[in-house]
Amino acid sequence: MNSKQLMNHAADNIRLLAVSMVEKAKSGHPGGAMGGADFINVLFSEFLVYDPDQPTWAGRDRFYLDPGHMSPMLYSALALQGKFSIDELKSFRQWDSVCPGHPERDIERGIENTSGPLGQGHTFAVGAAIAEKFLEARLGSTMMQHKIYAYISDGGVQEEISQGAGRIAGLLKLNNLIMFYDSNEIQLSTECDVVMKEDTAKKYQSWGWNVMEIPGNDPDAIRAALVLAQKETKRPTLIIGHTTMAKGALKDDGSSYEHNVKTHGAPLGGDAYTNTVKHLGGDINDPFVIFDDVKELYAKRNTELREIVKARHAEEEAWRKQNPELAAKMDDWFSGNAPKVDWSALVQKRDGATRAASAACLGVLSEQVENMVVSSADLCNSDKTDGFLKHTHNLQADDFSGAFFQAGVAELSMACICIGMYLHGGVIPACGTFFVFSDYMKPAVRMAALMRVPIKFIWTHDAFRVGEDGPTHEPVEQEAQIRLMEKLKNHKGEDSVRVFRPADVDEATVCWKMAMENMSTPTALIFSRQNITSLPEGNNYEEARKGAYIVEGSDTDFDVILVASGSEVSTLVAGTELLRKDDIKVRVVSVPSEGLFRNQSKEYQESILPAGSKIFGLTAGLPVNLQGLVGANGMVYGLESFGFSAPYKVLDEKLGFNAQNVYNQVKNFLSK
Repeated sequence: MNSKQLMNHAADNIRLLAVSMVEKAKSGHPGGAMGGADFINVLFSEFLVYDPDQPTWAGRDRFYLDPGHMSPMLYSALALQGKFSIDELKSFRQWDSVCPGHPERDIERGIENTSGPLGQGHTFAVGAAIAEKFLEARLGSTMMQHKIYAYISDGGVQEEISQGAGRIAGLLKLNNLIMFYDSNEIQLSTECDVVMKEDTAKKYQSWGWNVMEIPGNDPDAIRAALVLAQKETKRPTLIIGHTTMAKGALKDDGSSYEHNVKTHGAPLGGDAYTNTVKHLGGDINDPFVIFDDVKELYAKRNTELREIVKARHAEEEAWRKQNPELAAKMDDWFSGNAPKVDWSALVQKRDGATRAASAACLGVLSEQVENMVVSSADLCNSDKTDGFLKHTHNLQADDFSGAFFQAGVAELSMACICIGMYLHGGVIPACGTFFVFSDYMKPAVRMAALMRVPIKFIWTHDAFRVGEDGPTHEPVEQEAQIRLMEKLKNHKGEDSVRVFRPADVDEATVCWKMAMENMSTPTALIFSRQNITSLPEGNNYEEARKGAYIVEGSDTDFDVILVASGSEVSTLVAGTELLRKDDIKVRVVSVPSEGLFRNQSKEYQESILPAGSKIFGLTAGLPVNLQGLVGANGMVYGLESFGFSAPYKVLDEKLGFNAQNVYNQVKNFLSK
């Protein structure tokens, strides 16, 4: 056991580095990093199991940071492990730095998740813990015996997502999850008692957690709590550490700067910084140092780890020899490659709802993709994710042999938990709800896009045809919102989210194929509630892979191009029959994915939508959905207001989404 004196010195070293990083950058959050240094030092120097030589080893313990503003603490602790250099710490928050203001996923450097929006990071950890249990049920405990550690702050507890994460972790008895709550009672603008007066321990206990309260800056208390947490067999563990904000900080007059709101979100500055560096045992002229005894502490831990993982690797190798087929599956699951799926036996029932087509696709996936988990926010029989559930069963406490995750009414929690499953590795997640409730999921969609997580978002009831439920449940602006994510590039230059809204059941199959092939970004699949008349026989649906294509039956020489996605394509097809009676020649174009279309060659784009053509667009959402496609001289008929409560066929008639109004609108457009 390491001495308390050494552990305090190591924690002070983390504090010194963290406060100096913020000071040099003239930006950042020193106080929380200083208060949390004791826990992360004990965890990293005595408990966390990882391979110093193989950072992506699947059997490693995982650490998920929730309060990303405490990145100086994480970077400093990882520097003690040897994963960041002193020069890299000095570049904190600068252009092209590997130490951005909030941590971004980099497994090679020990960062398991991008964090920033409070509450999501520890929810990712819940998903990772579920993934570990799911994989253990299939691979056994030799390969899956690690722990998931999470770090949460007062702000993360306050964010509503913490309720979903806490409820689900307790329900599923995730004893492999150990979370430290850094309870320092300070936040950015106030002390915490201004905004929260609750018994957090009792709240988590009511969800079925094992809860301990300790002095959070005492390494002996932290160690004892972690030992007990690792022995827990039936419950997730919450260690509430009562820490001191800005521990060790001094003001410019030499008095204590601890437990002060001002230390949360700004450099200490001036003499306060100088006094603090000296108080922590640093040299103001050279504060970026790792103390010799701390170097020795972490070097000793690396030696211990190499012995630990040597034994683990030997056990794993023996398992691989005894289970070659399982070993091959595991390697495939953790490869990041798209699963191989045989779709040849799938025949969709024409003229159906695309949500039903999605259910048929999910049925195929449930039988062929053994490492896939599908979830729904209490809507599986309506968003038709039950197409997957019919071939498996729910994940349950003490039984993770199923592959369906019932999240309850908690869209944001569901999305983040499913993202966490992927971050763990080995699992392909998908989750479903009504499209209008994608509003609850946008923060998770954005984080998935930033981390390049290939989760599949399944959104049904795609337009005002939800009908009698009325405007609260009828998406109008949602498609425009998610298609903005197609236009936003990630740092690899890819469309940050791939969005598909298929025109009919067979186009839905192709969109699902593309979703499963996409392993570099999230995919959004938007499906109809109502039946849709299928496109003309002989339509070449594989052309949907180009994002936009000419629908079968279009005229070679055309007077006007009609453009839409989703169910509006069949409405355009119906409208062409009326237009042709007036000798108007029509090309109909289905655009399930504008983003994918824009990635095609200029020649292909021009062949589908030639410059100078008269183009009319029809959308059940905001007109902006199609304005980029029809161009300045085109016209879009869409909705510019909320929906109404009525049967969907009445809404189609009243709102003008029928063949007759297509005829009227196009005739008027051509006459101008």
